[in-house]
Amino acid sequence: MRQVSQAIRFLKAPDGVTIAWADAGEGPALVKVANWLSHLEYDWDSPCWRHWMQFFAENFRFIRYDERGCGMTDWDVEDLSPARWIQDLEAVVAKARPQEPFILMGISQGTAAAVQFAALYPDKISHLILYGGYAEGWKFRENAAGRRAYEATVELARFGWGADNPVFRQLFTSRFIPEATEEQIGWFNELCRRTTRPEIAARLLQARSEVNVTEYLSRVKTRTLVIHAGDDEVVPLSAGRRLASEIPNAEFVQLESRNHILLECEPAWERFREIVLQFTGRPRGDARTEDPVFRELSDRERQILTRMCSGASNAEIGRTLFISDKTVRNHVTRIFEKLGVGSRAQAIVMAHEKGFRGDD
Repeated sequence: MRQVSQAIRFLKAPDGVTIAWADAGEGPALVKVANWLSHLEYDWDSPCWRHWMQFFAENFRFIRYDERGCGMTDWDVEDLSPARWIQDLEAVVAKARPQEPFILMGISQGTAAAVQFAALYPDKISHLILYGGYAEGWKFRENAAGRRAYEATVELARFGWGADNPVFRQLFTSRFIPEATEEQIGWFNELCRRTTRPEIAARLLQARSEVNVTEYLSRVKTRTLVIHAGDDEVVPLSAGRRLASEIPNAEFVQLESRNHILLECEPAWERFREIVLQFTGRPRGDARTEDPVFRELSDRERQILTRMCSGASNAEIGRTLFISDKTVRNHVTRIFEKLGVGSRAQAIVMAHEKGFRGDD
């Protein structure tokens, strides 16, 4: 995999807030709208986000930024409302000056500002990519019981976010990446702690409840791709389907995954990459090539290694594939022998580093 470096810079938003933004890679410009709890430096090398960062930087001029209240952007900000999201995006685009028309991508709550921007500036955008997103925040889309659950989550963030014990932050992690490895879980817990303070985390969560860009959906004229994990535990599949149904001529792809943040070794991530490259007209040869060592694995061994990378235990793998624990152990032993590794951790690291594509 070609290693790409990033340059981090700063700009002033219209209200004086300092916004941190990053620029990496070459090619057609792709601007990613800020999403929940990013950190430009920490994300770049993380086991949860680095494959996203490298993929986009290898194939595009990749422009992104930390939202107000977290990461390397100013934390002590008076206004965290969704109304500021579009203004911050406008400021980043004005400063970065991507060649127009450019590709715009929104992930999770970032889809709201992406939809609004695309509706307001149709001539600036060539393609719109929306992943795991929604048009309405939980205040509008949830019933009374759902709203109470979210309100309780806001209070948990306010009182437990910064604690040394990660139990409160683990509630978020378990929903964002339920199939993660221990390394990925630990990193995401630490991301939550590093990225913002408890009171700000609560305010950011509350701000997400106020999202409502439904009036802009029918005004989007840009070619649009909506992607959603079928069993996403953070944003319901119905929210993604609504985006696709109300944006004229939008394409919709449902991925087989439970993870809100797609993990590198799951088949859904490879599918996501292929879809994005095809949709944007980029040559697939730019995508990472799988190391020939994985050709030695049988179909069953590929299935097992894929699930190992997702953090599944032998027992969980056995239940999923309808085979015994002993059979799984035998396959794992043969995987180690073929890859020349001595442990589960080493096999997972090799899969990450050498482009293992899963059981495709």
